[in-house]
Amino acid sequence: MQNLLQQLSLIGIVPVIKIDDAKDAAPLAGALVEGGLPCAEVTFRTAAAPDAIRAMRDAYPDILLGAGTVLTPAQVDQAVEAGASFIVSPGLNPAVVEHCLEKGIPVLPGINNPTGIEQALALGLKTVKFFPAEPSGGLTMLKAMAAPYGGVKFMPTGGINPSNVGSYLAWNKIVACGGSWMVPSDRLAAGDFDGIKALVRGAVDTMLDLRFAHIGINCTDNDLCESSAATASALFGMEQKKGEKSIFVGKPFEFMRYIGVGSVGHIGMATPNVDRAMFHLARRGARFDESTIQKDADGSTKFVYIKDEIAGFAYHLVKG
Repeated sequence: MQNLLQQLSLIGIVPVIKIDDAKDAAPLAGALVEGGLPCAEVTFRTAAAPDAIRAMRDAYPDILLGAGTVLTPAQVDQAVEAGASFIVSPGLNPAVVEHCLEKGIPVLPGINNPTGIEQALALGLKTVKFFPAEPSGGLTMLKAMAAPYGGVKFMPTGGINPSNVGSYLAWNKIVACGGSWMVPSDRLAAGDFDGIKALVRGAVDTMLDLRFAHIGINCTDNDLCESSAATASALFGMEQKKGEKSIFVGKPFEFMRYIGVGSVGHIGMATPNVDRAMFHLARRGARFDESTIQKDADGSTKFVYIKDEIAGFAYHLVKG
């Protein structure tokens, strides 16, 4: 279960999909993987679900596949036989949960009240689905409900969209969010897999929320650093913050006291979750200098440099 949760946390968004025709499954899996979300929760709302899971697994063996809307132990067996790696249910059915635990299959049952959390804990679970998230009160309700249960984590699903997914994922008790906006039924019915791929890419970009943090400018010596910082400070009306290695002018400018990283300097990019950003940017071809990784007290990454320069600048990710 822990390995699954780590994978889900790095991916961040689990596309929740309903497939009416299994012939669409493999190209849909391709759109998800190529768009940047190598994961899916295939709901058992249609008879095509088992064949769809099987087709997706055959076409993309490394995709992380779950079966959703699983209501009975028999459906658990169908899903696992087809290739599902985890089970998601809309509610907490002890028979389904116990069957999954007996077979060693990770399961995320749905809850939306404290009683459901306590039932999950009694069954030995510490991670549950919060469903339906927005109709049940959203993040405000979830935080209030979860307060007495410090060790429990959640995967909210239901009403998650581009405008609120960042708020959910910013809370450290959220493993990942389930969402369906990147796989709209009309595009799936039309076979518009390129369009779905673009929506998936957009969902990843929204989640990563990469923002310019500052530019670091290499100076040949300390005198040039001091004079350049003073000029920029006077020109732009920003305060100087002097440090041992550099001088910040406001937030956007960092003048280095020496030739630092990068041929001409470096650019910092802020993101809410550096580990998640590393996962997704690596899928886009980025390489990271692991010797530069800095960790927070909770073990998460707060800083890392990308290995390759772009136009003479080194780039680093920073939590923020």
